[in-house]
Amino acid sequence: MSLTRVGTVSRTAGGLAIVHCEDASYPDIGTMVIDESMTTVGRVVDVFGPVDRPYVGVTLSGSRTLAEIVGQKLYAR
Repeated sequence: MSLTRVGTVSRTAGGLAIVHCEDASYPDIGTMVIDESMTTVGRVVDVFGPVDRPYVGVTLSGSRTLAEIVGQKLYAR
């Protein structure tokens, strides 16, 4: 299984975790996203912002709240 670092959750908006990507690469919509402990966080549902360092919107799955994941690094599975 290959992991790619997506970026850090910078804030929340509209019920989504907003992740600022590390560079110009970003995961496709529908990609599963996990945290550093390999726990599934959710799925990418939107990509927006500047092309050189976009943002992705992630909808959460499971029992974690949006406030709990702000500041966490996320990875695409």
